[in-house]
Amino acid sequence: MSRRRTLGTKKKVALLVSAAAVAGGGAFVMAGTSNAAQSPQTAAESTVCQGLATALGNNQRFIEGQRSAPDAQSAARIANREAVIAQIKVQQEASGCAVGESAQGSQAAAGQPSQAASASAPASQAPPAGNAASGQQVCNGSTVTLSGEAGSPAASSNQFPAGTKLKVTNLDNNKSTTVEVTSVSGSCALLNNAAFEQVREPGKFLIRRALIEKVG
Repeated sequence: MSRRRTLGTKKKVALLVSAAAVAGGGAFVMAGTSNAAQSPQTAAESTVCQGLATALGNNQRFIEGQRSAPDAQSAARIANREAVIAQIKVQQEASGCAVGESAQGSQAAAGQPSQAASASAPASQAPPAGNAASGQQVCNGSTVTLSGEAGSPAASSNQFPAGTKLKVTNLDNNKSTTVEVTSVSGSCALLNNAAFEQVREPGKFLIRRALIEKVG
Protein backbone atom coordinates (compact mmCIF):
# COMPACT_ATOMS: atom_id res chain seq x y z
CA MET A 1 0.00 0.00 0.00
CA SER A 2 2.85 2.33 0.89
CA ARG A 3 4.54 1.52 -2.43
CA ARG A 4 1.37 2.48 -4.35
CA ARG A 5 1.15 5.79 -2.51
CA THR A 6 4.81 6.53 -3.31
CA LEU A 7 4.31 5.81 -7.00
CA GLY A 8 1.21 7.98 -7.02
CA THR A 9 3.06 10.83 -5.42
CA LYS A 10 5.86 10.54 -7.98
CA LYS A 11 3.34 10.67 -10.84
CA LYS A 12 1.74 13.78 -9.39
CA VAL A 13 5.13 15.47 -9.02
CA ALA A 14 6.02 14.54 -12.61
CA LEU A 15 2.74 15.97 -13.87
CA LEU A 16 3.30 19.19 -11.92
CA VAL A 17 6.84 19.53 -13.30
CA SER A 18 5.55 18.90 -16.82
CA ALA A 19 2.81 21.49 -16.40
CA ALA A 20 5.30 23.99 -15.05
CA ALA A 21 7.58 23.38 -18.01
CA VAL A 22 4.71 23.98 -20.43
CA ALA A 23 3.69 27.13 -18.57
CA GLY A 24 7.27 28.33 -18.61
CA GLY A 25 7.52 27.65 -22.31
CA GLY A 26 4.30 29.54 -22.90
CA ALA A 27 5.56 32.46 -20.88
CA PHE A 28 8.77 32.45 -22.90
CA VAL A 29 6.88 32.48 -26.17
CA MET A 30 4.65 35.29 -25.01
CA ALA A 31 7.66 37.28 -23.87
CA GLY A 32 9.29 36.79 -27.24
CA THR A 33 6.14 37.94 -29.00
CA SER A 34 5.92 40.98 -26.77
CA ASN A 35 9.51 41.94 -27.47
CA ALA A 36 8.95 41.57 -31.22
CA ALA A 37 5.92 43.82 -31.00
CA GLN A 38 8.02 46.42 -29.20
CA SER A 39 10.75 46.28 -31.85
CA PRO A 40 9.18 47.32 -35.17
CA GLN A 41 11.23 46.98 -38.32
CA THR A 42 13.01 49.97 -39.76
CA ALA A 43 13.37 50.98 -43.39
CA ALA A 44 16.87 49.50 -43.40
CA GLU A 45 15.52 46.11 -42.32
CA SER A 46 12.52 45.75 -44.60
CA THR A 47 11.74 46.62 -48.22
CA VAL A 48 8.09 47.19 -47.27
CA CYS A 49 9.09 49.57 -44.49
CA GLN A 50 11.53 51.37 -46.78
CA GLY A 51 8.81 51.93 -49.36
CA LEU A 52 6.39 53.29 -46.77
CA ALA A 53 9.08 55.51 -45.23
CA THR A 54 9.92 56.87 -48.67
CA ALA A 55 6.25 57.53 -49.43
CA LEU A 56 5.92 59.33 -46.11
CA GLY A 57 9.00 61.42 -46.83
CA ASN A 58 7.75 62.33 -50.30
CA ASN A 59 4.50 63.66 -48.88
CA GLN A 60 6.20 65.53 -46.04
CA ARG A 61 8.59 67.15 -48.52
CA PHE A 62 5.65 68.15 -50.72
CA ILE A 63 3.92 69.78 -47.74
CA GLU A 64 7.09 71.66 -46.85
CA GLY A 65 7.29 72.98 -50.40
CA GLN A 66 3.69 74.15 -50.32
CA ARG A 67 4.22 75.92 -47.02
CA SER A 68 7.39 77.64 -48.19
CA ALA A 69 5.79 78.88 -51.42
CA PRO A 70 2.00 78.85 -50.88
CA ASP A 71 -0.62 79.66 -53.46
CA ALA A 72 -4.42 79.70 -53.53
CA GLN A 73 -4.62 75.88 -53.58
CA SER A 74 -1.90 75.12 -51.04
CA ALA A 75 -4.23 74.73 -48.05
CA ALA A 76 -6.31 72.11 -49.86
CA ARG A 77 -3.23 70.28 -51.14
CA ILE A 78 -1.69 70.21 -47.67
CA ALA A 79 -4.90 68.89 -46.10
CA ASN A 80 -5.03 66.13 -48.72
CA ARG A 81 -1.41 65.11 -48.17
CA GLU A 82 -1.85 65.15 -44.38
CA ALA A 83 -4.68 62.65 -44.81
CA VAL A 84 -2.41 60.56 -47.01
CA ILE A 85 0.34 60.65 -44.35
CA ALA A 86 -2.15 59.44 -41.73
CA GLN A 87 -3.04 56.49 -43.97
CA ILE A 88 0.63 55.66 -44.58
CA LYS A 89 1.19 55.55 -40.81
CA VAL A 90 -1.71 53.09 -40.52
CA GLN A 91 -0.02 50.93 -43.16
CA GLN A 92 3.30 51.19 -41.31
CA GLU A 93 1.71 49.93 -38.12
CA ALA A 94 -0.12 47.11 -39.91
CA SER A 95 3.14 46.04 -41.61
CA GLY A 96 5.12 45.99 -38.36
CA CYS A 97 7.17 49.03 -39.36
CA ALA A 98 8.34 51.95 -37.24
CA VAL A 99 5.34 54.28 -37.34
CA GLY A 100 6.25 57.75 -38.52
CA GLU A 101 9.65 56.78 -39.93
CA SER A 102 10.39 59.03 -42.87
CA ALA A 103 12.97 58.67 -45.63
CA GLN A 104 13.04 62.27 -46.76
CA GLY A 105 15.54 63.03 -49.46
CA SER A 106 16.09 59.40 -50.55
CA GLN A 107 13.81 59.65 -53.55
CA ALA A 108 15.17 62.99 -54.73
CA ALA A 109 18.75 61.87 -54.26
CA ALA A 110 18.14 58.66 -56.18
CA GLY A 111 16.76 60.58 -59.12
CA GLN A 112 19.71 63.01 -59.42
CA PRO A 113 23.11 62.19 -60.95
CA SER A 114 26.18 62.60 -58.79
CA GLN A 115 28.11 65.86 -58.96
CA ALA A 116 31.09 64.04 -60.44
CA ALA A 117 29.00 62.51 -63.20
CA SER A 118 27.37 65.85 -63.93
CA ALA A 119 30.72 67.58 -64.19
CA SER A 120 32.24 64.99 -66.53
CA ALA A 121 29.26 64.54 -68.86
CA PRO A 122 28.59 67.18 -71.55
CA ALA A 123 25.35 69.09 -71.08
CA SER A 124 24.07 67.78 -74.42
CA GLN A 125 24.24 64.21 -73.10
CA ALA A 126 22.46 64.88 -69.83
CA PRO A 127 19.57 67.27 -70.40
CA PRO A 128 17.28 68.10 -67.49
CA ALA A 129 14.51 65.52 -67.14
CA GLY A 130 11.82 68.08 -67.89
CA ASN A 131 13.46 68.88 -71.25
CA ALA A 132 13.86 65.25 -72.32
CA ALA A 133 12.58 64.26 -75.75
CA SER A 134 9.66 61.88 -76.13
CA GLY A 135 10.77 58.26 -75.82
CA GLN A 136 13.88 59.12 -73.80
CA GLN A 137 14.71 57.43 -70.52
CA VAL A 138 14.51 59.82 -67.57
CA CYS A 139 14.93 59.75 -63.78
CA ASN A 140 17.91 57.41 -64.17
CA GLY A 141 18.58 55.37 -61.03
CA SER A 142 15.41 56.54 -59.31
CA THR A 143 13.36 54.22 -57.16
CA VAL A 144 9.59 54.48 -57.42
CA THR A 145 7.03 54.42 -54.65
CA LEU A 146 3.45 55.56 -54.16
CA SER A 147 1.98 58.84 -53.02
CA GLY A 148 -0.96 57.27 -51.20
CA GLU A 149 -3.42 59.32 -53.24
CA ALA A 150 -6.61 57.81 -54.62
CA GLY A 151 -8.14 58.30 -58.07
CA SER A 152 -7.50 56.89 -61.54
CA PRO A 153 -3.89 55.98 -62.44
CA ALA A 154 -1.71 59.11 -62.47
CA ALA A 155 1.67 60.44 -61.41
CA SER A 156 3.13 63.54 -59.81
CA SER A 157 6.59 64.98 -60.40
CA ASN A 158 8.98 67.74 -59.41
CA GLN A 159 10.55 67.83 -62.88
CA PHE A 160 7.75 67.33 -65.40
CA PRO A 161 4.80 69.67 -65.93
CA ALA A 162 1.19 68.53 -65.77
CA GLY A 163 0.16 66.78 -68.96
CA THR A 164 3.49 64.96 -69.44
CA LYS A 165 3.09 61.22 -70.02
CA LEU A 166 5.51 58.83 -68.36
CA LYS A 167 5.91 55.10 -68.85
CA VAL A 168 7.06 53.34 -65.68
CA THR A 169 8.34 49.77 -65.92
CA ASN A 170 9.12 47.57 -62.93
CA LEU A 171 12.16 45.60 -64.14
CA ASP A 172 11.68 43.00 -61.41
CA ASN A 173 8.41 41.75 -62.89
CA ASN A 174 8.36 43.49 -66.31
CA LYS A 175 5.02 45.17 -65.57
CA SER A 176 4.57 48.69 -66.88
CA THR A 177 2.05 51.50 -66.81
CA THR A 178 1.77 54.75 -68.76
CA VAL A 179 0.42 57.63 -66.72
CA GLU A 180 -0.06 61.35 -67.02
CA VAL A 181 1.53 63.78 -64.61
CA THR A 182 -1.30 65.62 -62.88
CA SER A 183 0.36 67.35 -59.93
CA VAL A 184 3.59 68.36 -58.24
CA SER A 185 5.47 66.13 -55.78
CA GLY A 186 8.86 65.88 -54.16
CA SER A 187 10.33 63.31 -56.55
CA CYS A 188 10.95 62.79 -60.27
CA ALA A 189 8.12 60.30 -60.69
CA LEU A 190 5.68 59.41 -57.93
CA LEU A 191 2.75 57.09 -58.69
CA ASN A 192 -0.65 57.28 -57.03
CA ASN A 193 -2.19 54.13 -55.57
CA ALA A 194 -3.97 52.95 -58.73
CA ALA A 195 -0.89 53.36 -60.93
CA PHE A 196 1.39 51.71 -58.39
CA GLU A 197 -0.94 48.69 -58.16
CA GLN A 198 -0.46 48.10 -61.89
CA VAL A 199 3.30 47.57 -61.57
CA ARG A 200 3.98 46.56 -57.98
CA GLU A 201 5.13 43.21 -56.65
CA PRO A 202 2.73 41.76 -54.04
CA GLY A 203 3.37 43.15 -50.58
CA LYS A 204 5.99 45.68 -51.70
CA PHE A 205 5.77 49.45 -51.47
CA LEU A 206 8.99 50.21 -53.33
CA ILE A 207 10.26 49.53 -56.85
CA ARG A 208 14.05 49.44 -56.68
CA ARG A 209 14.70 48.68 -60.37
CA ALA A 210 12.50 50.99 -62.42
CA LEU A 211 12.73 52.19 -66.00
CA ILE A 212 11.04 55.56 -66.50
CA GLU A 213 10.51 56.95 -69.97
CA LYS A 214 8.95 60.16 -71.19
CA VAL A 215 6.45 59.16 -73.88
CA GLY A 216 4.47 62.33 -74.40
